[in-house]
Amino acid sequence: MSAPRLSATRRQVLAATGATAAGITFTGALGELFAGTAAARGHTGYGPLVPDPKGLLDLPKGFRYRVLSREGDRLRSGEGRVPSNHDGMAAFAGRRGHTHLVRNHENRHDGRIPVPTARGLTYDPEGKGGCTAIELDARGRVVGERVAVAGTAVNCAGGPTPWGTWLTCEETEDRAGVNGYTKDHGFVFEVHPGDPLRTGAVPLTAMGRFQHEAVAVDPHTGVVYETEDAFDKPFGLFYRFLPNRPRGGTGSLRAGGRLEAMRVPGVPDLSAVRETGAVFDRIEWVEVPDPLARQTPVRFQDFGAGGITHAQKLEGCYWGGRSVYFVSSYARAREGSAADHFGQVWRYDPDRRRLTLVVVFGPDTGVALPGESPDNICLAPGGGLMVCEDGGGAQHVFGVTRRGEVYAMARGANNIGTPEEPEWGEFAGVTFAPDGDTMFVNCYTPGTTFAVTGPFA
Repeated sequence: MSAPRLSATRRQVLAATGATAAGITFTGALGELFAGTAAARGHTGYGPLVPDPKGLLDLPKGFRYRVLSREGDRLRSGEGRVPSNHDGMAAFAGRRGHTHLVRNHENRHDGRIPVPTARGLTYDPEGKGGCTAIELDARGRVVGERVAVAGTAVNCAGGPTPWGTWLTCEETEDRAGVNGYTKDHGFVFEVHPGDPLRTGAVPLTAMGRFQHEAVAVDPHTGVVYETEDAFDKPFGLFYRFLPNRPRGGTGSLRAGGRLEAMRVPGVPDLSAVRETGAVFDRIEWVEVPDPLARQTPVRFQDFGAGGITHAQKLEGCYWGGRSVYFVSSYARAREGSAADHFGQVWRYDPDRRRLTLVVVFGPDTGVALPGESPDNICLAPGGGLMVCEDGGGAQHVFGVTRRGEVYAMARGANNIGTPEEPEWGEFAGVTFAPDGDTMFVNCYTPGTTFAVTGPFA
């Protein structure tokens, strides 16, 4: 292991959100974080959030939203009702200026409204999770909404492929016979946004059976990187899948490949790394002994004398420039992590086999809302990031500029609890339309999909 190199960059920004201040400490090597992305245009946010008279979504002045879909509404396909628990999502370009949204539903066995079963699109009839697809015309109007895959379980996040499909991830390890399931779960499924029957409901078993969170595909090599959000110690691993058909294309991942897990020599737990800018060279990749976890969950398997590197709450994952970025949403020593943090963003450069801690989030003493943690994350077309918060108190979508400024882009209403006992639904699935003019985002519960337009920089 090379000695960590420490960055001198230190930024601390207070993001004003109107009547409420949400404090976030943001430190990191910004040049690395935004490598290969568009240049930011210098904005430091869009001003304070304006309370929404309808009580759904607070946005800066000049921005507006439309509700595209809410749980319980009728699907336009006539297949049933819009399912619960809106989570990861991506937007894809269609014909004639249309946009296709593919949206996950993180329904467990007791989900309120299941994804309706559909012919040719159902994996396990007892699974209540899956994906739905929304089609928008060139004016942004909803012209279609249908089941895209059904019979899966706990579809949390995922990621788009360079060939224009969505990889949806099951965040569970339940086997057939558990919670009423008739098949094993814990897989990745490919979903074609415009024609789901092209992909069907086929588990990509070679990519492993574990508590999947998100994926990102290296467009240069076809390697797929995967995060694991395991709920108990030992926590999840960071994986790469080397496909047998690296050139890609719809259905190519069914041809199999090799699954490996990341080992940072001398670092059994990423939470122990505290300094932004810390760099680790000569990262190792160790083949997973049993990707299907027939007897033992992958994170418990024997990876040899060097062991393997774990991290709590490995969540968002995306590709930028020539590197993959992944998020550890938080770590808590009382739950078994080596140290506490309120969110890390890591960068892995496959050409250099180099891992860098580029961003650390944390509360600003005195004014922070409890439990702020980055979850779903995406690159903004104008440069910078959009980050979904998953913590306590009012929930936000935060923007992060190249210079390190953190600003509030959206705030959810108190749509679950009461004025006396407020409770907010977390945000998930933030993504942008192919033309960059519309931001789409989900409220997890009650499941709602928003389209946000305005003077995006």
